[in-house]
Amino acid sequence: MTAKPWTDAELESDAVSKKDLVTFLQDSATYEFLKDRKLYGKPAAITKSSKKPDLITAYTALFAQDAFRPAGQSLDEAAAAAASSANVKDGAAAGGDAPKRVEDATPPEVPKYQKVVLKKGDGERKPKKGDTVIVFYTGTLPDGKVFDTNITGKKKPVGLRFKVGTGRVIKGWDEGLMTMYKGEKARLIIESEWAYGKKGTPDGKIPPNTDLTFEVELVSID
Repeated sequence: MTAKPWTDAELESDAVSKKDLVTFLQDSATYEFLKDRKLYGKPAAITKSSKKPDLITAYTALFAQDAFRPAGQSLDEAAAAAASSANVKDGAAAGGDAPKRVEDATPPEVPKYQKVVLKKGDGERKPKKGDTVIVFYTGTLPDGKVFDTNITGKKKPVGLRFKVGTGRVIKGWDEGLMTMYKGEKARLIIESEWAYGKKGTPDGKIPPNTDLTFEVELVSID
């Protein structure tokens, strides 16, 4: 089951704003889900026109319906795919050739992580598979205990450098980082299947079947 970033109490409090909810929904939900609830559009406009109880209802429905976009698919890409699908249907209705069936097509994998944007990036570029990235990070267990970080101590932190999307890190990182802009800081809540799974880590710092939370800052993209 997909992990929720906020508890019911947090949702009802001032700790979670309308902007937080709109950002999370637009980062996570399918185009159809957002369109049906009039949540597709410029985030600032949606935030201004929406009531928080309605956003909480949409947030709850997102999990209940499991209406998440495939990992790595942006909202713009989802909207373009929906428009393309609509055009194909319109063409078939008008007498055009029906799309051919693809045998044994593999359905998109449901993301097993959630992202909450803590600081916006430059809005210009996201890393793609094979790009070299540098990140700062702090990882915590469900009880809040920090199990790993590269930003502690008095010395200037040294970012972790690796090629994203190539399996050098856990899948939740690979997929989550490819949705971030340079300079963006986000909280990634990663289910165990996209973290260290049934085995955990050999040193025992991460037990088997443990969901993890990371605060990750994408410092650079090469």
